[in-house]
Amino acid sequence: MTGKVALNLEALVKLSEALDFEPSEVSPTLAAGIRRASSAQQHLHDSPSANSPLPVSADVPESEDDRYAFVPQYDAKAAAGLGSENPHVEIRSTLAFKREWLRAKGAKDDQLIVIYAEGQSMWPTINDRDVLLIDRSRLEPVDGQVFVLAGGDGAIVKRLVQGPLGRWLLRSDNQDKDKHPDRFFFRSEDNEHRIIGQVIWRGGDL
Repeated sequence: MTGKVALNLEALVKLSEALDFEPSEVSPTLAAGIRRASSAQQHLHDSPSANSPLPVSADVPESEDDRYAFVPQYDAKAAAGLGSENPHVEIRSTLAFKREWLRAKGAKDDQLIVIYAEGQSMWPTINDRDVLLIDRSRLEPVDGQVFVLAGGDGAIVKRLVQGPLGRWLLRSDNQDKDKHPDRFFFRSEDNEHRIIGQVIWRGGDL
């Protein structure tokens, strides 16, 4: 209300409950975020489960309900290809995830962020403009897992693979290796890339 703090989804939901108005009356964009989170898992309405990360109904976020964690959703991009520069990023809104699902994944909501993929080097695992849930507490390489890294060429999303002699590789899932070759990942202070966090979930079009 003062303009000092950007309105986010969690604050909008709480205000709408306290002042009795529809979220779409104040911010159609944030209200659409509630609907997207619901429609993304609409097929789970008949059998809700901890295996689903997102809420199953648009009216579930309640101020007294701690079943959901609201994860900051940044407009930053991680390139599935060459690096994406993110000189300035802002929180667009928040995305709600089931705390039960997060616990099953061993994730803590205060260590999570949501960003976006850009490019096709991780296809078919990750597509252009997919939503990525990043656990920033997971900074150690794990063979075969997908990580977001930052370096001189910007942020990238790659699979880490342990190669010969214990060396780590940055690998794209796209099988066109002429366009997306493996690169070495050296764990040292002057390393070109550093791990930002592990991708533990992605959402996007089929």
